[in-house]
Amino acid sequence: MREPNDKTILVAVNDIFFYTKLRDVLLPLGYALERARTQQEVPEKAVALRPVAMIVNMNDPALNGMRALEDVRGRPGSVLPVLAFANHEEVDTWRRAKVLGVTKIVSRNEFSSRTRELIEEILTSQSATATPTQPSPLRGGG
Repeated sequence: MREPNDKTILVAVNDIFFYTKLRDVLLPLGYALERARTQQEVPEKAVALRPVAMIVNMNDPALNGMRALEDVRGRPGSVLPVLAFANHEEVDTWRRAKVLGVTKIVSRNEFSSRTRELIEEILTSQSATATPTQPSPLRGGG
């Protein structure tokens, strides 16, 4: 596991091709990616790394996206911005993710085509709501 970095994004995505696309878009922007491959790794890495954001595939067969959200959002004081993606026809998944406090949920196609913009959007919205005791996730030139 990497050392905490003020531009680390926790990625709960097991699809290696999709992860590679994420890496290709986000690494050149200075982000460090840390994959959570198992359910147990999600809260462990969220605590250890203090990431600036988390990306969750709500349809990942190896990870329960709802439980990942519960694990991260259930921590006291958790303000971690979460970008989730799911099949657009799964209305119940979208509704439940919003109830659990996902920052933004989009279709897989939108996520693929707008990854950079979506990450910037959730970090900017989080920065705008950060209190003086909560450092902005954009610190360090993000």
